[in-house]
Amino acid sequence: MPEKRVAVASKVGLHARPAALVAKAAAAQPVAVQIAKAGGDPVAAGSVLNLMTLAAGYGDEVIISAEGEGAEEAVEAVAQLVATDLDA
Repeated sequence: MPEKRVAVASKVGLHARPAALVAKAAAAQPVAVQIAKAGGDPVAAGSVLNLMTLAAGYGDEVIISAEGEGAEEAVEAVAQLVATDLDA
């Protein structure tokens, strides 16, 4: 199962606008994408509510994973968003 570790780049963490953008991108992938805060349980990345329950703040490391055909591309797409400052 492909996975990638990235630091949350948005100053507000995975809340509000950044969470909505990440959830939308994750839901658009051909496979189910999961995200976990380092040391925590994974949740479905396609849900804004799930992302907000992670309480992942600025600089926190998260692990993004997926399984199935196209998983590597899906993980990379979501990881790039998480690693981008989406506050603007």
